[in-house]
Amino acid sequence: MKPWDATLLDEELKLIGQYGLRNKLEVRRFRKIVKDYQRTARRLLTEERGEGRQFLAKLYRQGIIERGATLSDVLDLTTRDLLERRLQTVVHRRGLAKTLYQARQMITHGHIAVDGRRVTVPSFIVERDAEDKITYWKNSPLNSPDHPIRRDMAG
Repeated sequence: MKPWDATLLDEELKLIGQYGLRNKLEVRRFRKIVKDYQRTARRLLTEERGEGRQFLAKLYRQGIIERGATLSDVLDLTTRDLLERRLQTVVHRRGLAKTLYQARQMITHGHIAVDGRRVTVPSFIVERDAEDKITYWKNSPLNSPDHPIRRDMAG
């Protein structure tokens, strides 16, 4: 994989636009995480012990794979699968922000909470059980339904 490969650069640019990332470093960081997961899955496929179940349970908890997935399915993971679990993406998909960029701003400004705890990191990986617990921070002005941004999104 050459860092100046035109197809790779185009793909990175599409991911930046599609997921509201700040720069290519973020894309490459998530690509490395996927490669690490695949490396671990390959290692566990060759071993006989049942450590694979713990690894699969972790990935399921994070929402990266579905129930019943195998180690072979982990080898098919893409960077997009992981980017879908970022807090920024989940906030936008749940309708708490109008755009991905607005979601990023709300998160960094401290307006978003996950399970009652304020999170200011857009790349925070949202676990499966915390997905329904994403709200506006209790002390945030956005918590009021009368806030202009909330009215703008509703109307």
